[in-house]
Amino acid sequence: MGANSTSNEYKKHWTLDPDVVFLNHGSFGACPKHVLNAQAGWRSRLEREPVRFFVRDLERLLDETRARLGAFVGASGDDLCLLPNTTAGVNTVFRSLPLAPGDEILTTNHEYNACNNAINFVAERSQAKVITAEIPFPIESPEQATEAILSAVTPRTRYALIDWITSQTALVLPIKEIVDALRAQGVETFVDAAHAPGMVDVNIDELGAAFCAGNCHKWMCCPKGAAFLHVRKDLQELIRPLSISHGANSTRDDRSMFRIEADWTGTADPTAYLSIPAAIDFFDDLLDGGWEELRSHNRALVLEGRKLLCNALGIDPPAPEKMIGSIATVPLSDGASAGPANSPLYSDPLQDTLLERVGVQVPVIPWPAPPQRVLRISAHLYNSIGEYEILAGALPRLV
Repeated sequence: MGANSTSNEYKKHWTLDPDVVFLNHGSFGACPKHVLNAQAGWRSRLEREPVRFFVRDLERLLDETRARLGAFVGASGDDLCLLPNTTAGVNTVFRSLPLAPGDEILTTNHEYNACNNAINFVAERSQAKVITAEIPFPIESPEQATEAILSAVTPRTRYALIDWITSQTALVLPIKEIVDALRAQGVETFVDAAHAPGMVDVNIDELGAAFCAGNCHKWMCCPKGAAFLHVRKDLQELIRPLSISHGANSTRDDRSMFRIEADWTGTADPTAYLSIPAAIDFFDDLLDGGWEELRSHNRALVLEGRKLLCNALGIDPPAPEKMIGSIATVPLSDGASAGPANSPLYSDPLQDTLLERVGVQVPVIPWPAPPQRVLRISAHLYNSIGEYEILAGALPRLV
């Protein structure tokens, strides 16, 4: 399917509401029927004999899943932990790291709120400081982002938490350049890659970051609650899971303590993790060009959608095309001042208005702070250019 098409032969693979124009894949993803069926199969197997599944089978199955995922993201499966989301990865690492009073954690003004809250909690507990680099938006070049981050480094900077793809503003940052430049100054980086797997080509070993966490339930379209944390091998002894469980006093010597502790943190449903290979295979088989074709398609479609919105709003594109993946953000005029948000995720009433009046599900995000706000569109195989035309036609009068 080309990005100019108004029909869509792929929508049949999802269970999405046919009465809703769904332009918000970026928030929680959307899982195809094929992958949901694979998860149901795993869940049925688990419930048929839970003791055998958890005690005898699960460790081997997790090893196999991590190996498949590792091949997809360019890493050894043995250096990965499977977690429910990227936020859990951020908490796992920063609550494990030794920090002293006065140490600094560097992040940016584009970092996801949940992850900001995690490092702020850790910094307050350790009497460390969080330093925020100000990356402009609209932005003219990737170099502006790199310069903003590096100019905020001080002799006290120990670690950095940097997005690969920013959530609110949908910018693909030059992450390899940033990681290398920070490491040259003695700063280790946690790459928040929540949106990266499935959106951009990922090779974690080449990236060389100390830590990297990404969601599989977003652009890989895995079931909800599938994500990973990668810890560089030289740092694995530092990292302990959020839940200390049976592995803490294990006497096994056939695998590392990092592996033993990470793979069992208590009884939970592992079927989202075990469905990751099904999602990888599904898109490899669905398109002749596999994942490379999928990424190219989604990027071309979201760029066309962004062009429609910018024309409708009478604004210039707020970022160069080379900083766009499968999501794109446009600034809106200020919203009305509002009271406390009725959801920890969204608070601008325009999002509800677009859904109720136009049938379009798209996030309107208070950023950098209310009443300022932005609107972010996503693109996946089930979308078509006609859906962005609906949004572009309605947005000027509603804004």
